[in-house]
Amino acid sequence: MTEKYIAQQINEANKIAVEKLLSVQPVLTDIDTALNVIPGMTPHTILHSGPPISWGRMCDPMKRAVRGALILEGLAKDDTSAQKLMKSKKITLSPNHHHGSVGPMTGIISASMPVIVTKDLTYGNTSYSTFNEGGGKVLWFGSVEKETIERLRFIRDEFAPIMKKVVKKMGGIPIWSVLAQGIQMGDECHNRHAASTNIFLKSIVETLFSLSIPREKAFKVYKFIAGNSHFFLNITMTACKLAMVAASDIENSTIVTAMSRNGTDFGIRVSGLGDKWFIAPSPLLMDALYNPGYGLDDGAPDIGDSSIIETMGLGGFAIAAAPSMASFAGGGFQDSVGITKQMGLITTTKNPKFGIPCLDFEGTPTGIDIRKVVETEILPSINSAVVHKSTGAGQIGAGIVHAPYECFTKAIMAYGKQYDLAA
Repeated sequence: MTEKYIAQQINEANKIAVEKLLSVQPVLTDIDTALNVIPGMTPHTILHSGPPISWGRMCDPMKRAVRGALILEGLAKDDTSAQKLMKSKKITLSPNHHHGSVGPMTGIISASMPVIVTKDLTYGNTSYSTFNEGGGKVLWFGSVEKETIERLRFIRDEFAPIMKKVVKKMGGIPIWSVLAQGIQMGDECHNRHAASTNIFLKSIVETLFSLSIPREKAFKVYKFIAGNSHFFLNITMTACKLAMVAASDIENSTIVTAMSRNGTDFGIRVSGLGDKWFIAPSPLLMDALYNPGYGLDDGAPDIGDSSIIETMGLGGFAIAAAPSMASFAGGGFQDSVGITKQMGLITTTKNPKFGIPCLDFEGTPTGIDIRKVVETEILPSINSAVVHKSTGAGQIGAGIVHAPYECFTKAIMAYGKQYDLAA
């Protein structure tokens, strides 16, 4: 085969993959319990962010979050007994991505946790995530205190049942339309979800207060969402996951269908290479703004499934839409614009759903091509947060991280071997 013919085959495959991801119609259709709906979930299974990892190799924030989930489930009474249980090897650890799920930061999902159920009306696939807990001493940031467990119980026992009624009464909530408006109101839909969360809250408030429940309970739900500007993050992730599922398993395609990290490893998946992970050490956030008293030496390596958002052309790829995040880019607003334009050099198309106002409503760069990353050495830019590496302090900063080049070189070599391109 000639190089021209091979390139043509790949380009045609990538066109199919991108067309499929753009045609996905994600709708939040239900709220349910993880054990009831997530494929492969058991009472003794803990799902986590990133590629597969053993307990011994997990970073401290991830281990803390796992232990917190065991306490929530009643499988351990305290941190000491949770550590003992993990050493007994009676608990199964598995990546969210292997179960149609996603979770930000530690990404922990355990059996009794309520999950968002998002369905793709085009292809019929379903994805799942927990509700976002908000800030403070929270599990997703690897912090576990008494208030952490109390908040998780509130979400499970009070918040989720009411939200289930809201979603059912509304007949589902389309997700892309919320994000499209959010982009035009200053969100990049990863680190900044303030507009999207408010749009979502506005869309449900009439239904929420029309339910046959005590008004104070409805107000408690309203207050929880209104007080968490990241609330829509997890919902966004389920939609992006569905887009990448649709783009997966396309023969010859070099489109990235997952980027994820567990605080130790950073992994990517590629459409034409199936479920294989291509892994490198997870990087530190070198370009980050830290909370007072903290710095680079305090942060854990990058963590979370939330980079699924960048695979869809949002987050770091849409940072030009979020003027308030210009400081993350290391300078002024034009630096943010430069990042978005640079991401266009490693992607396949522009996503017409998400028009960036300052770029004359040009769509966000979408469809990362491993060939372009390797050829240009331009690395996907990911907007992320920093958690403390050892104290359980939770989030200590936020900024930009870049996917490791090694993941892409490993993928391109595997691609050549699988498709026998050396011949």
